Amino acid sequence: MKQIFIIEHLEPELGKWCLIEYKHISKIVRKSNLWFTNIKNNKDKKKLNKLGKVFSESVSRLNLKNSCILDPESSKTLNPKESGKFNYFIFGGILGDYPPRKRTKHELTSKINFKTAKRNIGKEQMSTDNAIYTVKQIVKGKGLKKMKFQDTISIKINKILTIDLPYRYNLIKNKPLISRELVKHIKKTEK
Repeated sequence: MKQIFIIEHLEPELGKWCLIEYKHISKIVRKSNLWFTNIKNNKDKKKLNKLGKVFSESVSRLNLKNSCILDPESSKTLNPKESGKFNYFIFGGILGDYPPRKRTKHELTSKINFKTAKRNIGKEQMSTDNAIYTVKQIVKGKGLKKMKFQDTISIKINKILTIDLPYRYNLIKNKPLISRELVKHIKKTEK
């Protein structure tokens, strides 16, 4: 069964950081398996069309059957056994806050008006690309407890300045999953 990963864009604009993360997600799940919803601006639609299918309306208006919203506030954790019954996995396209403000719950989960399952992938806040990578691994049969993560990564900007990203990252070959393009962007903007 084909599974679609849906990002409900919830930021006021499509900033560079967000776009870089969305590009990374498109590489992780492939363009044909990725939808962007709640995209109002035509310029943003054009950019995102290269990465996946784009909808102006919110996911809450699509009435998707067999869907699962990923929300850290959900009391149930997604597991490999049940993941196969879902056709759609819905994520909030939100740049993280630290400490988290529960924006997924308030800006997305509470607005879904069709029947959908709600699951978490742990209580720790992840970047959207890491959340989607994690769900993709669960769909492939790997349980959350069998995955390796690192909480907070540090990006060295220069000899003095280091930026800490206080989120949970998947470890792949003992390296945190982060787009190289994003690391370059952070270094360039923080100089």
